[in-house]
Amino acid sequence: MAIEIQALIGETTTYDKKEMLEAKRPKSWLKSVSAFANGNGGTLIFGISDSDEIKGLENAEQDAEIISERIKTLIDPVPSIDLTFKEINGKKLILLQVQAGQETPYYYIGDKQRLAYIRIGNESVIADRLQLKRLVMKGAGCTYDSMLSPYEFKNLSFTKLRSVHFKRLHRSFEDGEFTSWGIIDDEGNVTNAGALIADESPIRQSRIFCTRWNGLTKSNGLGEAFDDVELEGSVIGQLQDAVSFVRNNSHKKWWKEDDFREELPDYPERAVIESIVNAIIHRDYMELGSEVHLDIYDDRLEVYSPGGMMDGKHIQDLDLLNVPSKRRNPLLADFFNRLDLMERRGSGMRKIIDAYQQYEKLETYKRPVFRSDSDEFHVTLWNLNYGHEHAVKTLDKPYQEFTKEFTKEFTKEFTKEFTLNKDEFTKEFVKAQREIYRCISKSPNVTREEISKQIGLSVRQIQKYMKRLSDLGMIKREGGRKNGRWIITDEDYEKFFDRI
Repeated sequence: MAIEIQALIGETTTYDKKEMLEAKRPKSWLKSVSAFANGNGGTLIFGISDSDEIKGLENAEQDAEIISERIKTLIDPVPSIDLTFKEINGKKLILLQVQAGQETPYYYIGDKQRLAYIRIGNESVIADRLQLKRLVMKGAGCTYDSMLSPYEFKNLSFTKLRSVHFKRLHRSFEDGEFTSWGIIDDEGNVTNAGALIADESPIRQSRIFCTRWNGLTKSNGLGEAFDDVELEGSVIGQLQDAVSFVRNNSHKKWWKEDDFREELPDYPERAVIESIVNAIIHRDYMELGSEVHLDIYDDRLEVYSPGGMMDGKHIQDLDLLNVPSKRRNPLLADFFNRLDLMERRGSGMRKIIDAYQQYEKLETYKRPVFRSDSDEFHVTLWNLNYGHEHAVKTLDKPYQEFTKEFTKEFTKEFTKEFTLNKDEFTKEFVKAQREIYRCISKSPNVTREEISKQIGLSVRQIQKYMKRLSDLGMIKREGGRKNGRWIITDEDYEKFFDRI
């Protein structure tokens, strides 16, 4: 009998049990009606105890009439319901099926109260301010990214968008496309999606925090993080810079076969790209003070983003290769699709899994892990080289470049600085390199003085770093001092949008 009950009641998030109808305390069960209508629907079963014992109802027909009447008078707006009877061992049950509503929020309006409920696990709880705002937006048929922002179009620039648009689509971005893309409305007001894609995005919670930790945890006593950066600005540029951060903090092992060299990266770049794109597109931007976190440990890379699955389900309970696409920020997703940075259909997780599957014969292979709850989404990518004993040589790109730099005939002062402070210099130089690239990407005509102000280093230090980047062949200057411009020639960074 327990099996039959389990088949009847299904998942805990989509049903609730009541031993009897409490006609004089309707809030005790109407809160679940509100929660189901505000969520993904669900079923209330009357006549079953909390221990799944079938009790039955003395007068199921009369109870059904009371249920219908209470919903009509105490739930606003009235949700779509279906009342049916179920008889087991001669005992009658009532199944109240509540459909997921489109006119959210659905309120309980009894006891001089007006409360909206949502489903958290197997409980119906009062929606907080932020959850209520989401329900209002859902009922109005709008999303966060489609809402108008408080920022003025004249104060925003979109050079990153224009640059990537030209690289990906081989044509210039026309001014009329600001409206057709949904960056601004017909009156010229900027949407939140437009503000997110602007060069200096004013939406503070759009940042990505990247950290390369020392060891397997954040607090293992091995000292501070090796590297960290706070990425802000256009979400398109954040994607590029976040992938660059992973590349600069990863290794590539290789070994020689008879007629070729086999390479093994710590993390397949496609899996990294898709994990970051998914975090940018599907995260909940309404959570002020939140941000995406990208954490690299010795054995894994973790990407955390605010907001769980749109339908409230847990990703770990689903078939990862057949997850339906529900986009929390459809305008932002459309931007990335127009730039050919993602597909419209939900294929991100499949691409992550496929990127790893080609390495499944490795002894240390671990499949990527996806985990979510109502508030968070996590992706874990395992380091393919961690504990891998078959690679005979390690190539670390930043150290390769610094080695090349060291062998050049620089001045005595530089040689002394490099040899005495190699680790510190490497870390600081990589950070400065990252910031200089971002400044040049936003404004090729930027001066050393302007870069100095933007990243908080002295002009003299910027001059030294830019000379080293120039000597390494990573940047170059075209034109004179007044009318010239900087060009990034580091192909790993600059050719990113050509690669993906």
